[in-house]
Amino acid sequence: MYYELYADSLFLVNFVMNLYLLLLVNKSLFRTATRKRLVLGAAVGAVLYFSPFLGIGPWWFRFAIGALLGNTVMIAVAFRIHNLHTFFRVWESILMYSILMGGAMLLLKRIPWMERRMMGIWGILGCGAILCLLMGYFMERRNGQQSLCKVTLICKGSRITVTALLDTGNSLVEPISGKPVSILERDVVLSLWKEEPPFYRAIPYHSIGKKRGILKGYLLPEMQIEMDGVTKICKETYVAVCDEYIASGENGGRGHVKMILNPGLLEEKQEIKKERFG
Repeated sequence: MYYELYADSLFLVNFVMNLYLLLLVNKSLFRTATRKRLVLGAAVGAVLYFSPFLGIGPWWFRFAIGALLGNTVMIAVAFRIHNLHTFFRVWESILMYSILMGGAMLLLKRIPWMERRMMGIWGILGCGAILCLLMGYFMERRNGQQSLCKVTLICKGSRITVTALLDTGNSLVEPISGKPVSILERDVVLSLWKEEPPFYRAIPYHSIGKKRGILKGYLLPEMQIEMDGVTKICKETYVAVCDEYIASGENGGRGHVKMILNPGLLEEKQEIKKERFG
């Protein structure tokens, strides 16, 4: 029995499905990969999908090697991974999402009125897109709105690592540049800068202790956010000073959490005008 395969169609399907998988993994890694790296990784994985057709040996062996090689190179291209632990974690996530998405599509195909619609390329890609959106939604619901992470603050040779609360309710932005603003306790600011900087930006807020007010915001040269073995580096971001204790950690006492992290910092880098002062 012979099958006629179209390379362009196979490449398109594999490229888009790889992109769906990388988008889901990137969301679980708080969006450390850029769009360009995700697209490039998906394209490389789609190209390597054809490697089993060129190999020698049993078909199952060629496809196993092709899948292993394709996923490994795809991960290496899309994400900047610095240790084996993180690499295997990403590999596990790719495998898990592949199984979930493949199983869901097989289940949909058993529905009579869906079978014909999923026979074409666009039907497959459309179902994949819907499943990707649903899985991303449930992933966010499962993770909840708040989680803890480690943040290293760097300023003029000083480095301080604090426990931060990632809170989707923090939508503060610096009004001139539009940059996201995180909230930091005053004692950490004084330890980092040695003294409170004379120059600051006024950050309006609506829900911290009062209905509305103004916080002093300072431009921090560098911030390193570490969560689940992955580190994201943010340059020139704002921190606002809070005079009160922010929160208590799950296993810590009063003042264990020193920072409320703005989730906007975990989004892909935006083109925002750079500025320096203080």
